[in-house]
Amino acid sequence: MNIVLIAHDPKKKLMQNFCIAYRGILMNHDVYSTATTGRLVEEASGITVHKFLAGHLGGVEQIATQIESNQMDMVIFLRENTSSQPHNNDFHNISTLCDIYNIPLASNLATAELLIKALERGDLDWRVLYKH
Repeated sequence: MNIVLIAHDPKKKLMQNFCIAYRGILMNHDVYSTATTGRLVEEASGITVHKFLAGHLGGVEQIATQIESNQMDMVIFLRENTSSQPHNNDFHNISTLCDIYNIPLASNLATAELLIKALERGDLDWRVLYKH
């Protein structure tokens, strides 16, 4: 499965800790991320991450293109939920695409943990069929 990890700056440490905790599951899948989040996750967890550009330099748009092409199977986007975020539209765009293309999306730690456990149990195997 192709898993996307995105985290706003205040949530990057939380994303690192999440990836350390679920390293055993994530390392069995292809993980994609924006540049900074990907680098931090790799350094903290040892998971190989395919990195796009930094979010503010177009990485989120690159990920959006992959979602539109039905190339991603799950998105974990840990966001700072304030209107002061300079890239607040990023989450709206990604969440809209996930809705359109039927891609599971987590925007907080609780939902991310539910999705990662579902992935481990095989509950998301339907995505393989959905892609064909």
